[in-house]
Amino acid sequence: MQWEKLKPPEPDDPMCCCECEIYQCGCCCDCEDLDEAFNRWLKGKPPKAGRQSAVLATMIDSLEISMIPALVLLPLLLQVAALHYLLGIIILTALPGLVLWYYYATHRKRRRTLFFLTLSLFSLFYMYYLFITEILPRGDVSLLQVCTSTAGMIFTIVCLINTKRGPGLVTATPHEGLSRSQEADKDSTLLNGSVQSAASSSSSSGAAPELQTSKVATKAKWSRCPVCKIMRPPRAGHCRTCGSCVLRLDHHCIWCCRINSCVGQANHRSFLLTLSVFVVTALYGISLVLGSLCPRQYLMTALFYCPAVYSQSSTALCFTCAWYSSIVTGGLLYLLVSQVLNISFNVTERESQLALRNKTGQRRLWGLVVATGEYSRGFCQNWVEFLTMADASVPPRSSLTDLV
Repeated sequence: MQWEKLKPPEPDDPMCCCECEIYQCGCCCDCEDLDEAFNRWLKGKPPKAGRQSAVLATMIDSLEISMIPALVLLPLLLQVAALHYLLGIIILTALPGLVLWYYYATHRKRRRTLFFLTLSLFSLFYMYYLFITEILPRGDVSLLQVCTSTAGMIFTIVCLINTKRGPGLVTATPHEGLSRSQEADKDSTLLNGSVQSAASSSSSSGAAPELQTSKVATKAKWSRCPVCKIMRPPRAGHCRTCGSCVLRLDHHCIWCCRINSCVGQANHRSFLLTLSVFVVTALYGISLVLGSLCPRQYLMTALFYCPAVYSQSSTALCFTCAWYSSIVTGGLLYLLVSQVLNISFNVTERESQLALRNKTGQRRLWGLVVATGEYSRGFCQNWVEFLTMADASVPPRSSLTDLV
């Protein structure tokens, strides 16, 4: 792995306009190519061959123009799937694979992209548009139900925006990053000596050696990031996509890219709330659509068998979109269940992956969760810790000697 690409910029390195996320014209930046093109234009000289295409390619890449075909094809594919139930089965089965193929073909080289976020928001608003224009005029949905589904959609957007405030980064001043690398060896030697002295004193005094050793070991879990060169607290991890260390890093979420895409200590609760509200709202909306299209059938059976729905194109399209929403909701429901189980066992997704790699964890509940037993304090205490953990980023301490 090329670690140089993942290192944060040094304090003296100039930052280009395209690297600054608050610069509004960053989509037009192509650095030297754009500067040279304007210089030649000011001097009245013709631009060099290939310069215009390079600038145009940069603008297209930054503006996410490659998202347009996906947003146009999605409604068309749903329209085709509504023509016949066999076409619906084929298209809806192949749709996840087509989305992933298009993503890897157009966005694979980008670290952060709006692809999945744009596609999910477009799908959400398109389903709501069909609900208002096709289901509401049928008269089977009351005003209270419409207000409830609308409030759920708005609350989902609000929770998603609240998640963008950041995962909680491990911060350090520039001189601290340099001093950490010089103190790492000395601190590790000091911590090892402290563990040995604590164990020997406890064994001589007859006290419980495991308790005192575990206290020292817990304090010794501050580690130095090999990329950022800063000391980070326990459970913090480095995200290769964002290039930063995140407090209590859970995972990098591709659905929230460019809205502080990591899920960490500061936004984990908001992320869980967003998943919960979206799943509940989607299930409620699907039940309203199926109840309107198939009023004489149960909801579960209506999703699999509703013969009169293909008599009209509008009802067939709504039924197909209900299936599409069910597929998306099923995937997010699985993610929600795995998150709830991880919190119940007090383990993050990153820690479970590391435990599987190092063969230090055990799969529980049919493989839905990996229990490490390192931070778990019981079901209730784990949830209390999750709901009350601090949001603010805690700066690393000046030396590990303060922890011993």
